[in-house]
Amino acid sequence: TEQAVAVAGGIIGGILLFVLLGITAYLLWKKFCRLFSYEKLISPVKTTNANAIFQDQANSETQLKSTSRSRSVPFIIPPTLHGRDWTHLTNEEQVQEDSDPYMTPQSGPRSSFHSLAGAYVVGTINPDLYKFPEDKSETDFPAGNIGRLWFSIEYEQESERLLVSLIKVRKLQPPADSCSPFVKIYLLPDERSYLQSKTKRKTLNPQFDEDFVFQVSSKMLLQRTLKFLVYHVDKQKKHHLLGQVIFPLKNEALTEDNKLVIWRDLEKENLEPPSEYGDIQFSLSYNDYLGRLTVVVLRARGLKLQEENPAVGVYVKVSLMNHNKFIKSKKTAALLGTPNPVYNETFSFKADQTELDTASLSLSVLQSNKGEKTLLLGRVVVGPFMYTRGKELEHWNEMISKPKELVKRWHALCHST
Repeated sequence: TEQAVAVAGGIIGGILLFVLLGITAYLLWKKFCRLFSYEKLISPVKTTNANAIFQDQANSETQLKSTSRSRSVPFIIPPTLHGRDWTHLTNEEQVQEDSDPYMTPQSGPRSSFHSLAGAYVVGTINPDLYKFPEDKSETDFPAGNIGRLWFSIEYEQESERLLVSLIKVRKLQPPADSCSPFVKIYLLPDERSYLQSKTKRKTLNPQFDEDFVFQVSSKMLLQRTLKFLVYHVDKQKKHHLLGQVIFPLKNEALTEDNKLVIWRDLEKENLEPPSEYGDIQFSLSYNDYLGRLTVVVLRARGLKLQEENPAVGVYVKVSLMNHNKFIKSKKTAALLGTPNPVYNETFSFKADQTELDTASLSLSVLQSNKGEKTLLLGRVVVGPFMYTRGKELEHWNEMISKPKELVKRWHALCHST
């Protein structure tokens, strides 16, 4: 009997040991499987009501952490889109049904994440961020405009050639119903020779796309001026000048790698004959806020140069006076002797608004001679009633009545002050 009990106890103990070993082996296998297993990425975030997500703003961080544990991508719906239904599409994107893609984000302080998610619905593009600057040169034409001309210039240093491309003209104002325009191009001060474009038939907006070449040395280049004359040919083959463009080269950085495309509005040519000593054109402007008087010396014509030496420089001296007392003067660059120099230079003077009734401007055209005294070719004075009359007084008064606006006029030169 004792032997049978011992055998039974041994069998039971063996069974218990086997069960214990089996349980231990199972637990070790489960732990081993967990270490070397991976979670499959979950498919899309389940559709969630936007109002439920944002019921408690303080729980947003907790929701974000819990979402990150499930390996999903966090997405915060902007407050401006609360209460809207969202429709599940694919495992990569969600869009809002019947939503405005250009919804303005809610004002007030927001976090960086909110600012990204709240500007536009996911999957849409803000087109305003990708707009190129609009070219208004073909749409914005000022009142009284008689046409606009486009051209490009480039200078080849080695061959000393100035390359001029005549591109187009827009909004011509012809004397008749039809218009057949062409363009003459001069390189001043040489007014005897010119290059001419082809004639475009019956159009107010001719497209030329023609290239022209002027031979000019690099030393003389910055003293030259391009002049474009736009003509109309009528049925009787007569030429009618529609307008001109004057473009000095001295203010441009002309290189072979720098092709400049430029547009300028056409100007009417002054058809009046020059005065006895010539004429000068300049603009006046007064800024009452800054207390600044601005003078733009544009050009002169019909100057009576000294016959002995026409190659000397011609320049303009601008002087500010107050009660006939000299205040300050400035000078333009000297251009080689030409009866029609083009300057386009701007000068500014400090002048209080209370001084405009006693101040005046004197513009003197001078010819410099080497080793000799400077020769006065002509002078004009503009100012208030105390010093001037006629066109000079009108120009001054118009400048005062149109603050911050450039007022341009021609004036006859004289030798008397």
